[in-house]
Formats: sequence, C-alpha cells, structure tokens
Amino acid sequence: MGLALAAPAVAYLFSRPKAAKSPDWVDAADVNTLRPGEPREVMFVRSRADGWRVVNEKATAWVVKLDPQHVVAYSPSCTHLGCAYHWDEQAKEFVCPCHASLFSIDGKVLAGPAPRPLDRYATRIDNGKLLISPVIEKS
Repeated sequence: MGLALAAPAVAYLFSRPKAAKSPDWVDAADVNTLRPGEPREVMFVRSRADGWRVVNEKATAWVVKLDPQHVVAYSPSCTHLGCAYHWDEQAKEFVCPCHASLFSIDGKVLAGPAPRPLDRYATRIDNGKLLISPVIEKS
C-alpha cells in the first residue's frame, strides 16, 4: 500500500520540468507592415515554462526593419534598471524617461547611465512573418 502511494510522489519529484525543452519561435509581426528604419513596438504571446507548468504571457519588443530580409527586435527594458523606454520620432532615438538614458536606432548607448546597448531577441523571417525567440541576447 505504501509503495502505491509513494510511486506518484517519486515520479513527480524526479521527472524533468517542462523548462528543459528548447525555446519556441513566436509570430510577432507581418514583415510587410514594417517600414524600413522606423521602429515599432509589437506585442506577441509567448510560452514560458514555470516549473512543471507552461504559462502563456503577453510580451512586447521594439522592432526595426533594416531591409526586406533583416529585422532586429529589442527587449522593451532599458539596460540600466529595466524601465520601459520609447521611441522619440523627433530626436530619432530611444528614450528612457526614468534616468535619461538615450539609445540610437541600432541600440547603442548615446547618453545616460545605461551600462550597455539594448538587449535583443533572436529573430528570423519565415514566409513574410517576423518570428521572435523568447531568448534575449545580452549585448
């Protein structure tokens, strides 16, 4: 009787969590709707493993179409303290209003306390769709 009750507990404790699977690519935008050199904030839904359960969550990225086959996607968090930044169309730069960090369209630090360029998502284009990996590549 004890073995029958202990078997599910042992299986639960020693089974691998779902986080061990490789990251999935998610559809973030139609590349044809992006204008070259014009940053746009896009929202997408990604799956994140939280122990043994998978959680679907909304995420955003700032995307910049460089040419028809190359698009970069930046994490929406400033590299200083993780604040949300925005694109200032007049100044042609990303602005973090919290601590005055400024970033160029290619993610490089122009001013402020930010210690490094903007972090990027891995991207690829497949059949006219921008696919984003949930993995953020630190600069």
